[in-house]
Amino acid sequence: MTKVFGAHAVSVDGYITGREPGAGRGLGDGTMLFDWYFDGDTPSGTFDGFRLSEPSARVFDDLAGRVGAIVAGRNTYVDSDRFGGGGPHPTARLFVLSRRPAPEVSDRQTLVTSGIEDAVAAAVEAAKAAGGKDVGLMGGGVVTEALKAGLVDEVILHQVPVLLGGGRPFFRELPEQVRLRLVEAVPAPGVTHLRYAVER
Repeated sequence: MTKVFGAHAVSVDGYITGREPGAGRGLGDGTMLFDWYFDGDTPSGTFDGFRLSEPSARVFDDLAGRVGAIVAGRNTYVDSDRFGGGGPHPTARLFVLSRRPAPEVSDRQTLVTSGIEDAVAAAVEAAKAAGGKDVGLMGGGVVTEALKAGLVDEVILHQVPVLLGGGRPFFRELPEQVRLRLVEAVPAPGVTHLRYAVER
């Protein structure tokens, strides 16, 4: 069964970017959130150029292997310079969720303006067609909206031991509590990988 999960590198105080992220500025001054992608000696089996510690490579490649489609929010799309017309994953289809037209959407990307339910439904179909894989969510706004709609099965935090003190938070305001159950915690150099199941 196809699962929907949100996964992101996050500071201990809950930020997924540094201050002043945006087009041409990337993720602001919080790029150290992703240092663990390159600080190890184990190459990723999915992403060229990534060299992680052995425990991080195991977690990262397991997650990457699950992904058949990705839903990203407009801010993530713009901050990442539109993923160069492709996507953040080498093989997964990208669905961009936006309330208004997004600039320069390519034929390898799909713009969805009708809400999170439609974006996730389209991504689930693409993930199933990709061999029964899962859907990854990118961006705090997308994950929050999907949680509100009851569409998220797992939340995965790659928690980096830093307090950024500002930036874009991973989670936005929710109308009610969402209970999580810790499934796995993997300590690694420069990051702790935390996988939670969303309890319904």
